[in-house]
Amino acid sequence: MQKTLVTLAMAVLLAPALLLAQKTSYDYDKTADFTGFKTYALKEGTNVGQPLIDNRIVAAIEAQLAAKGLTKTDTDPDVFVVYHMAFDKQKDISTFSSGGGGYGPYGWGWGGGWAGGSTHTQVRDILVGTLVIDVADARKNQMVWRGMGVKEVNTQANPEKRDKSINDAVKKIFKNYPPKVKT
Repeated sequence: MQKTLVTLAMAVLLAPALLLAQKTSYDYDKTADFTGFKTYALKEGTNVGQPLIDNRIVAAIEAQLAAKGLTKTDTDPDVFVVYHMAFDKQKDISTFSSGGGGYGPYGWGWGGGWAGGSTHTQVRDILVGTLVIDVADARKNQMVWRGMGVKEVNTQANPEKRDKSINDAVKKIFKNYPPKVKT
């Protein structure tokens, strides 16, 4: 019984960490010469609509581009960078069982093997945010790279946690920029 309670407690404690994990992906134009991209300009995309959050996203993007060696310019950039943000509500269903079990006449857990216990199911609405960052060749006027991150949004986070979450998300999205060319 105690082993089951410990397992249940571990599952409850680990669930939020797993739910907050960010999934990222990227795609790129394999013919693009990323070594020629040295300057960038930001263009309007699909903002969150909350200036404090939008400013955090822009600052995180600019920090990552600077870390990648790109310089911001308002005149004749090599690439345009645009971000899009979308939100979706989803259901999170978590079920935890406690109690004993055993091998009954119909197999494991079927028949007389149950020694009591209970099953708890929790259903909650979660807000999931998708951040898409596009990089387009300014001279050719075509997209050359897209990074995307999907993550549960903590609407109750304090400003410091929001800064960290946004910075971590943008850093993870830009992990594969510029793409590594296989020779």
